[in-house]
Amino acid sequence: MASRVGIACYPTYGGSGVVATELGLALADRGHDVHLFSYARPTRLAAWHEGIEFHNVTVSSYPLFRFPPYDLALASSMREVMAEKCLDILHVHYAVPHALCAYLARQMLPGAPTRIVTTLHGTDITILGRDPSYREVIRFGLLQSDAVISVSQWLADQTREVFDYDGPIDVVPNFVDGSRFRPRSDPGVRESFCGVGRPLLVHTSNFRPLKRAVETLDVLELLGPESDALLLLIGDGPDLSHVRDEAGRRGLLDRVRFLGEIEEVAPLLAAADVALFPSESESFGLAALEATACGIPVVASNVGGVPEVLTDGVTGFLHDVGDTEAMAASVTRLLTDVDLRQRMSEAGVERARSEFSLTRVLALHEELYARVIANGP
Repeated sequence: MASRVGIACYPTYGGSGVVATELGLALADRGHDVHLFSYARPTRLAAWHEGIEFHNVTVSSYPLFRFPPYDLALASSMREVMAEKCLDILHVHYAVPHALCAYLARQMLPGAPTRIVTTLHGTDITILGRDPSYREVIRFGLLQSDAVISVSQWLADQTREVFDYDGPIDVVPNFVDGSRFRPRSDPGVRESFCGVGRPLLVHTSNFRPLKRAVETLDVLELLGPESDALLLLIGDGPDLSHVRDEAGRRGLLDRVRFLGEIEEVAPLLAAADVALFPSESESFGLAALEATACGIPVVASNVGGVPEVLTDGVTGFLHDVGDTEAMAASVTRLLTDVDLRQRMSEAGVERARSEFSLTRVLALHEELYARVIANGP
C-alpha cells in the first residue's frame, strides 16, 4: 500500500544524506508519494525524479539572529507539508535537529496522524550524544519518535549505553543499489587516470577528521615508489585542504587525484583495485559497502559497525585504527595476489547482494512504516 512519506536529511556527501536520498528515490519508484526536506538539494538527488517533491528549506536572516534558525524553518516547512499532504510518515535521518523539528511540526498540528520515524546514523549518538549540551534534547527526540532505527547493532548498543535508552530500536542496515554499484569492465575509466597495469586505490568520504583521510597518504607512501600506485580521493569536507597540503609536502601530488564530489561514483569504484577506509569511527561503513558491491576488496579500520559490513579475510582486511603499516601490507598483498583479490571481489559482491540489497532493505522500511501507521496516534 502506497504511503505519503516525508524525509528530512542533510544534503552533504556523508552516508546519512546518501542513504536518505537513495531511500526516497526507491520509495518513489515503488509508488509512494515522497517529500524530501533539506537546506540544499542532496548530492544524490541530481534532478527531478517522478514521485519526489523536494522542499528547499530557506532561512530568513534578521540582525537579531546571531545564527540563522534553520531548525525552526525546517519545522515550519514540515508542518506546512504535513497539513497539505496529510503525511503518513515523517522519516528523519540524524537526530539533531531533525527529530526535534518533526516533533515540533506535529505539535503545531494537534491530531495529525503523521508518525515520526528517526534513523540514527552515528555521530548524533557517539559524539553529540556525549555532549551535555545535546544529550537530553536528543534523548527527548528519541522518546517522542514512534520508531527508532539504527543502521547497525553496534550503534543500537551505543544508543542504549549513551542515553540509558530502553525503548525499542529496529536495526535496519544501510543498503546498496546493485543495479548501479556492480562490477563492470570499463577500460576507458581506468585508462583516463592511470593507464593499463598501474595499481589504482580509492577513498571516498566527507573528509571529516574522524575519517583520518590523511592516513591514505601514509599507506601510499609505505607502498613505496616502486609500486607506482595512484590514489583517487572522492568527496569534499573540512579535512580535504589538509590532505592536499600533506600530499604536496610529501611530494605525492603526482600520485594522488582529488576528484571532489561526484554524482555517480560507481564506475570509479569499479575501476579501482583496492578501497581504503582508515576511519577512527564508523557506525556502518556505507562507502565500504558500495566498494564491495562493485567487486573491490576493502582495507579498513576495525571499528564500530564496519565488522557487520565486512568479513575480515573474506571481503577485505580489518586493522586497528592508525595501523597504517598493517594496512599497507594488506594493500600490497591484494595488489600482488590476483587470485586473492578475485576471491575477495566475488565474496564482497555476493554479500552485498544477499545482505544489503536495495530490495531487501526497502522491504524492511516498508514493513516498519506499515507497522507504525497501523499502531495509530
